[in-house]
Amino acid sequence: MNQNMLTVLQYYGAGAATLAALIVSLNLGRRITGWAFVLFVTSSLALTAWGFLDKNSEGIGWQNVALLFINATGVWRYLISKHAPDA
Repeated sequence: MNQNMLTVLQYYGAGAATLAALIVSLNLGRRITGWAFVLFVTSSLALTAWGFLDKNSEGIGWQNVALLFINATGVWRYLISKHAPDA
């Protein structure tokens, strides 16, 4: 894979995760928090790809495989499920 694409994946993943964390920390409501989890999912996908495509970053890849499932749970909980999350 081209080094420029790896750089894009790495920095998109980091930036998207940072923005999503900020949005979640602001506690702006269920729907906005749900969309922050969608952003987290895209971050996890980018960092998983980067982690496995860059020979020195496999640990980040595995970490983001786990985070992908956690973030998908957030999407389910805040955007798809009809039950209100516990406070």
